[in-house]
Amino acid sequence: MKQLTHYEIENKAQQFPITIVCDAIRTPENIGMCFRIAESFGVSKIYLHESSPSMDNRIVKKTARNTLNQIESEQYNDFNNLMSTLKEEGNTIIGIEITDESITIQDFDFKNHEKLVLLLGSERNGIENIDLVDATVSIPMYGRNSSMNVIHSLAITLYEATNQIKSRLEVTS
Repeated sequence: MKQLTHYEIENKAQQFPITIVCDAIRTPENIGMCFRIAESFGVSKIYLHESSPSMDNRIVKKTARNTLNQIESEQYNDFNNLMSTLKEEGNTIIGIEITDESITIQDFDFKNHEKLVLLLGSERNGIENIDLVDATVSIPMYGRNSSMNVIHSLAITLYEATNQIKSRLEVTS
């Protein structure tokens, strides 16, 4: 067995109809990792709140590596307006959040939605206005802790969502 280098790996580049909205995420490392994870999973676009660390932030750049220019992004300042616009564009808004109505990610049917928005709440307060989402998904946890880092949650959710969407695309082609 031989470990492969980055130069020996050829990924099948694919883009999915998934947008990420970072709801006032404050930690530069989390913004950088959001770009890195999103690019890895073929996400179409990322929205960052104007109060989040900018893409010019040294830590954001270091953590994101070269992915900042590989994925479309935009800043927003009004959460309610952004959610309204995204819904008008035909997106289903999915909050990655633990609520009393959350569906576990493996039981949520990601493939039956044409366009998805995965909404990440701030590290401290969660999603600003949970009433604006169409559904919330949660990740089953088996330890004593009841939550995990927002970017870890994103990565797990993107894995499940892209697997489901990919299976739908394979059936229709």
